[in-house]
Amino acid sequence: MLTSKQRAALRSIASSYDTIFQIGKGGVTEILCREIDEALRKRELIKLRVLDNSGYTAREAADEIADAVGADVVQVIGSRFVLFKRNPKEPVIDIKL
Repeated sequence: MLTSKQRAALRSIASSYDTIFQIGKGGVTEILCREIDEALRKRELIKLRVLDNSGYTAREAADEIADAVGADVVQVIGSRFVLFKRNPKEPVIDIKL
């Protein structure tokens, strides 16, 4: 669980990030979750987008994916959301956790 200060620090870092995954009409699948988990292991912080035809809201998709991969939802704004998962072996982002 992230504190509000940690969440704010991660939000500021993520503001300059590009969206690397899109949730479309296929929804949240096991394959998508595996790819997201792999990206989180390498980057720790990723930005995702929910397309209009997906049938999910950004909050629903963020919560479902976060539960599936063991990540924290940092931020949900409009159709975009940010996930964070600490890599215990090789940390990429240096925030005090």
